[in-house]
Amino acid sequence: MLTGSLQIKNDKYYAMLNLYVDGKRKPKWIPLGLPVRGNKRAAEAELKQLIDKYEKQSNAQKNPECADVLLADYLQNWLVMVKPTISTATHQSYKNMVNARLDRYFRNLGVTLGDLTPTQIQTFYQTILDEGYTTNTVIHYHAVLRRALQNAVKKDMIARNPADRVDKPKKNSYKANFYSDAEMQDLFDVFENDPLCLPVKIAAYYGLRRSEVLGLKWEAINFAEKSISINHKVIEVEVDGKFVPYGEDVLKTKASVRTLPLLPVIEQLLLAEKEKQETFRKLFKKEYCKKYLDYICVDQMGNLLRPNFVTEHFSYMISKFNLKKIRFHDLRHTCASLLLSNGVPMKQIQIWLGHSNFSTTADIYAHLDMSAQMNTGNVAGAFFAKPDRKSCEQTGAAMDSDAERELSTASQMEEATAHKTRRESKPSAKPCKPDSASQTGKGKGSAACAAKESVETCKEKTSSGRTTSASKSPKNGTAKCRKPKPTQKCRNL
Repeated sequence: MLTGSLQIKNDKYYAMLNLYVDGKRKPKWIPLGLPVRGNKRAAEAELKQLIDKYEKQSNAQKNPECADVLLADYLQNWLVMVKPTISTATHQSYKNMVNARLDRYFRNLGVTLGDLTPTQIQTFYQTILDEGYTTNTVIHYHAVLRRALQNAVKKDMIARNPADRVDKPKKNSYKANFYSDAEMQDLFDVFENDPLCLPVKIAAYYGLRRSEVLGLKWEAINFAEKSISINHKVIEVEVDGKFVPYGEDVLKTKASVRTLPLLPVIEQLLLAEKEKQETFRKLFKKEYCKKYLDYICVDQMGNLLRPNFVTEHFSYMISKFNLKKIRFHDLRHTCASLLLSNGVPMKQIQIWLGHSNFSTTADIYAHLDMSAQMNTGNVAGAFFAKPDRKSCEQTGAAMDSDAERELSTASQMEEATAHKTRRESKPSAKPCKPDSASQTGKGKGSAACAAKESVETCKEKTSSGRTTSASKSPKNGTAKCRKPKPTQKCRNL
């Protein structure tokens, strides 16, 4: 890939290109003749033109035959080369886009593979938007064109991919349309005796894609175990200029292969369809098509329903009976929205629809989950709610009353604990034993005993910290009990 940069010499711009000769880089300086002051954008534009010019020369020298190959012819050859490496459905999609626009536009332009520029690609994208198509259509064409040109780079047909220098448009956000329960009842009434009656109801109940509905076979229905398996699809491919239905076992993703319970309403429809096909087979005999006997969605002659017929006839019936405009694929969205509104978790809906990951389901249907949004709204609504003044006062009074009761209870418990502690720490009183003198004297023993008890009681009060008649010692300031003065009789003791 050729690169270059702007350089400045003597206050003028030069273009410095990184050319490669025999695998070695050889810088080439080209004077632009533009003064530095006020000419930066003009110099950048000339640098870009020089890079494109020398890149084309490099492509012609590397692979001379590519210089004369039209881009339209190369795209047709690329479709043949890429076919064995991709699925049939993908190849048909690429072929449709090449034949629909790419071939016609660039063939009329007469541009070759080596001369293709990013400006020409950007102009092609703009023509699509001018016709009223969304940016998603442009993104699809960009993916196909870029992949084809990348193959040319890989095979050294061009030096670099011009599509890489084109600004890809932003993806358009799509909001799916869907029917309500009542609208679905009206739709079922419209298709009651229509050839699409069974496909419409299967798509509505199971949310299957169009290709999955048409790909259902009788072997996928297990009437004994009440199950239905989705493992086959039918698409439309071009064969000899005609579009014909084509079945294959390759689904869109691995998660698309799934087994679901057989609903009673669908079971009854399938049994009736099986009986109807047997009747038509006996009625038309040799004219009845035997090629699609394994398929469920066939017409009266046994021919497989074409995907394009399903799309076109569905739109025709919607318009004819003035129903709200939806596509056949929107029945899939309707199934998901009704499941979500009835409380089915998003993860289970992902499995039911066959999405490859949870984010796909959430991105499409998260805005429909009103229950989750209501819960979120309830939480958000309580953020800045101003409380009622009267209720605040009542709440505050109740809190104060509770606090007072708690303090009172704590105080009572503290007093009870202190009283218990005093009782446990109080020594047992030892009775005074009167001596022989006190037994014979007049009241001497009783007076001494009273004096002793008075002293012990004072000591107990001092030790428990509840002394009332205490005085501080001049030496150490400790409380000292005032001992009652002993009587004369007590001193004699």
